[in-house]
Amino acid sequence: MPDLPTPQDAAEAALFSECWDAVLSYADLCTAGSTAANELAAEAFSAGMREIRAAEAYGTRHTGRRSPRLPRIPLLLTAVRTTAADWEVTGRGNRLDPELRLWLNSEKAARYAGPPQTRPLALRALRDMQQPDAELLWLAEVEALPLAVAARRLGLDPDTVADELAQVRGLFRDRCHRNHLDAPKEPECRGYVRLLDAVTRSPIAETPDDLSRHLATCQDCSEAAACLRLHGLGLPAALVGGVIGWGGLAYLERRRRAAEVRLGAGRPDAPGADHDHADPGAQRAKAVRGGLLVAAALVSLLALGVSMMPFGGSGTGPENRATGDLADRQPVADNPGASFEPSADDSTVPGDSAKTSPTPSADATEPAGKSARDTDPEPQGKSSTTARPTTEAPPTCKVHYGLDNQWPDGFQATLTVTTERPLDTWQLAWSFHDGQHIGQMWDATFVQEGSRVTASAASYNRAVPADGSVTFGFIGSWQGGNRPAYDFELNGEECRAV
Repeated sequence: MPDLPTPQDAAEAALFSECWDAVLSYADLCTAGSTAANELAAEAFSAGMREIRAAEAYGTRHTGRRSPRLPRIPLLLTAVRTTAADWEVTGRGNRLDPELRLWLNSEKAARYAGPPQTRPLALRALRDMQQPDAELLWLAEVEALPLAVAARRLGLDPDTVADELAQVRGLFRDRCHRNHLDAPKEPECRGYVRLLDAVTRSPIAETPDDLSRHLATCQDCSEAAACLRLHGLGLPAALVGGVIGWGGLAYLERRRRAAEVRLGAGRPDAPGADHDHADPGAQRAKAVRGGLLVAAALVSLLALGVSMMPFGGSGTGPENRATGDLADRQPVADNPGASFEPSADDSTVPGDSAKTSPTPSADATEPAGKSARDTDPEPQGKSSTTARPTTEAPPTCKVHYGLDNQWPDGFQATLTVTTERPLDTWQLAWSFHDGQHIGQMWDATFVQEGSRVTASAASYNRAVPADGSVTFGFIGSWQGGNRPAYDFELNGEECRAV
């Protein structure tokens, strides 16, 4: 296994500390064990750093600026993918994830090394941008760093970085639109170019049926739609999929969890606390990493432990891992010997079977009250049974609470609400049994007070038709127990759990 390169100066030492955990996180997705992940990461990191140094030296000689072809983290992640492809060719493919091996031998992988006009649209657009702009876009959208942190890393003004990011998003969209126009197209695709541009510019524009059918069958136009639509979650997915391809969504989810932990999110007992001191596992991972990168020993790598923390589940595909089917194996960063040594215990993450119990029925105490109400017309009997008037009629909605993934002290859940009546907007409230705390939610906004959570509709999913449904999800933390939520209310009325 190759040794990691030695930082040449303070700037490169900082680069090592910022990029190594991202490289190791993706290498862990690409391999079938902790030892292989460390070896793949070290080999790819060395190759990527050589490319960065060569590109910066060339830029300095010919333009007076140090400028690699891609932003640093995307370039290093690309090195992980290309190194994995080399492993497959040289007989070490048995150490890679089986789904990755299938992808590496498919036409999808060939796009990333083929002629420039056949490569993913997001990759071409990112290469066309100035390095500082591309760096800001990647750090904010894919690595999920707060703008103040991204500004500090890039030497930007924190007061104006939000405006700069908005301009960079616009530049990225323009590059994507131009490359989409220039690429060879079938006549049908060319006829939809202007319509696609108009629809993706507005966050509220509805996609015409004919365009929707076309996007469902045309990969190039569907890819362009994801790159051109800058609102919602399409841009991060388009960026990471365009740069690294396989495992993009799983990597994206890991980096978002890592960013939350950097900020101290996801722990109800100590928001904003220094978890390097609170989490012994993170301390061990940080000590190991310090042995590898002495120059970066002062930089907190707590996020690495969380960014590579696997989900539960039984699937092997990377996109399944991002949504609940990560392979059950011990994460690299949680193993104190994981630097370059086999894992002593490659056991699965403890499941939730011992921590969950059936949700108590919201009507468990109703029969006694209902009997008293039906037999006692007196006011005093009525006062004891009218606290929940919704029990007088069947609920007009139902909610399914699904525990998608669970790992030590964290979990991911999805809620699906089905309503018999049409809704102009919606709010779903529920309670937790065990003091769970939500750190991040998508497709809705939330407020949590103690164990009670209220999730409100996003701007794009407020309207729900009769007999329709809406789905949203979140990532949270738990301690001691993680029983399902209960006591659901939709717009203030009881909603039945199913």
